[in-house]
Amino acid sequence: MNKELLNPLKWNKKFLITILVLFLVVWFGFLDNYSLYTRYSLYSEKSDLEQKIELLKEETKTLEAKIEALQNDPAYLERIAREEYGMRKDGETIYQVIEKE
Repeated sequence: MNKELLNPLKWNKKFLITILVLFLVVWFGFLDNYSLYTRYSLYSEKSDLEQKIELLKEETKTLEAKIEALQNDPAYLERIAREEYGMRKDGETIYQVIEKE
């Protein structure tokens, strides 16, 4: 067997540098805890969460406006009580209309 093939010190320097570069690319690209793949995944997740935060902020503003209206507008409170909870005033008769499909 050829002893030069088994001895890495006698290999071509370009070949050794190529192997080292490939190893580093694989290591930092995929295997390391802070690899490029992990960073990209976390960046994507961060973007999704930021969009969700914006949607939740808009929903919070809508709900705060609804709370404000419920606290200060008796007509709105009455409408919600009638529509969502089926409440009625004394002496009123409620008719439910069921639509056919």
